[in-house]
Amino acid sequence: MTRPVPIHSAPKDPPIPVQIKLAAAWTSFMFLYIYVDILNFYKPGVVDGILAGLIWKFDISSTLLTLFLVSVSIPAMMVWLSMTLPARVNRATNLVVASLLIPYSVFNAAGATWEWAAFYGFSIGLEVLLLAFILRSAWTWRRTHEGAVDVATAA
Repeated sequence: MTRPVPIHSAPKDPPIPVQIKLAAAWTSFMFLYIYVDILNFYKPGVVDGILAGLIWKFDISSTLLTLFLVSVSIPAMMVWLSMTLPARVNRATNLVVASLLIPYSVFNAAGATWEWAAFYGFSIGLEVLLLAFILRSAWTWRRTHEGAVDVATAA
């Protein structure tokens, strides 16, 4: 037998665990981070520079590419770490990594001309917004006491 549902009742969202919010934010950050790099290839002269063996003013080398790999691996690893680390370590890790990535994201505008201000401003703004969400989520992560019973598991 089914229970009648009032017509005007609004659907209720179940609470989303902080780990899932963090992993989703890191996933969004990772995609944005990668797509900004891909879209950057369309700037005039970028591909020519790469074909000439230069990225910005740096010679393309195994060291440079390894540094870039480490850079893009951080958000990917944070998706995994946000879902697997214990709460206390997870909170601290998210606070530290997100804090360090804010100036790193802003640095991407270094050397940009005013012609590209909208591109970099929007992309960096979105990255910083996601990092701020991560910081807020990790900072406000509710602590439970040792003897507290989780309502979801008690039912």
